[in-house]
Amino acid sequence: MFINNAFAATENAVAETGTLGGTLIQLALILLIFYFFLIRPQQKKMREHAAMVDALKVGNKVMLGSGIYGKISAIKDDKLILEIADGVEITVDRMTVGALVTDEPETTKSTTKKATKHTENKKGK
Repeated sequence: MFINNAFAATENAVAETGTLGGTLIQLALILLIFYFFLIRPQQKKMREHAAMVDALKVGNKVMLGSGIYGKISAIKDDKLILEIADGVEITVDRMTVGALVTDEPETTKSTTKKATKHTENKKGK
């Protein structure tokens, strides 16, 4: 009984193969999805990073991709000389700069003030 049902199912269940046109349309749709969701945003990010690196000037505070913070003291071609501490300078490639550092954001300032007040109150008691 089981064998007859299995043979019967295979005879009727022959899948139709897709046409070449249908396969090409599916492939084109997949490539379009990859372009709009992966490639295009990455290219935009790379252009923004290149523009930021080109706009660097002496005195800017930057953060490197490795997490080192410093102030630009000189620019030589594709190299930057960063002052990471008083009297300590390192030479890095321009493209290693991850971000420009601005002053401390307001949320961090308010949190720091609250923490300082809290510790002062504990000392006063």
